[in-house]
Amino acid sequence: MLDGIPRHHDDRLIVGYDKSDDASVYVVRDDLAIVQSVDFFPPIVDDPYTFGQIAAANSLSDIFAMGAEPKLAMNVMAINSAMGQEAVRDLLQGGYSKAYEAGVLITGGHTIEDKEPKYGLSVTGFMHPAQLLSNSSAREGDILLLTKPLGVGILTTAAKVGLVDETLERQLFKEMAELNKYGRDIMIKYDVHSCTDITGFGLMGHAYEMASGSGVTIHLDAADVPYHEEAIAMAEQGFIPAGAYRNRDYTEGHVRIEGNVSAPVLDILYDPQTSGGLMIAVSEKDAIALERELKGSLPCGQIIGHVTAKEDADLVID
Repeated sequence: MLDGIPRHHDDRLIVGYDKSDDASVYVVRDDLAIVQSVDFFPPIVDDPYTFGQIAAANSLSDIFAMGAEPKLAMNVMAINSAMGQEAVRDLLQGGYSKAYEAGVLITGGHTIEDKEPKYGLSVTGFMHPAQLLSNSSAREGDILLLTKPLGVGILTTAAKVGLVDETLERQLFKEMAELNKYGRDIMIKYDVHSCTDITGFGLMGHAYEMASGSGVTIHLDAADVPYHEEAIAMAEQGFIPAGAYRNRDYTEGHVRIEGNVSAPVLDILYDPQTSGGLMIAVSEKDAIALERELKGSLPCGQIIGHVTAKEDADLVID
């Protein structure tokens, strides 16, 4: 859709929309770059406060995925006049709670009236340009790790018709509201080459972008990928989000499946996530130490695959 639209070139813009990356990066001076992103979406939970937390965590995640530190944010919000002031206040309070947990100042924002409520943040972060972690810099020999389990899209789809119990639903909400700040703070201590967060394109879509952009092949070991076990039964019953089918179309022709991967597990690999975890490409020498520290500090930190030189497919599922 952007083909033919004129754009200006600036050598200081080292990551723009042409990179399919998580945020834009502009070099201000040799030791400082600005990292910017924006994200918002309609409610995926009924409780306004929880929705605000999840939307804010999701918006902040793009900055963490670049290895940067978010500092400033602005609210992006659409509200329905029938919501009432208390619901709007709860939504904003949820967003503020996650921003403050991340050390981010919300300095304002913009609100419009719409039939469907929406919320998110535009976020500005800072980093040293040499410490940039793009999603297109994975190297042959790297090991891949994932910091949150998959299956959220399938389970939230099933939850809409009451097929997910309250305990699991609360666990999913808590997981989606967890900041990727803590994974970022750990990974930057190691020899990490590339990173992205797993959101709407699912693990397969984001892994394909990393492989394609880096000029390598990514091997995912399906047996090692963490996911919610309950998502298997829901996938078998057909509770697959529409985004999962779009993700299959997006990667069609770029995936080779080896071994016996069941249909429900494959559905989970394509499942679009909301505020998913970080997928980290780290040098082999640091992989075990990084996995150990992630597991000691986060609910999930798992080696899920490795990177090879370019083969006949961008993604190989073993």
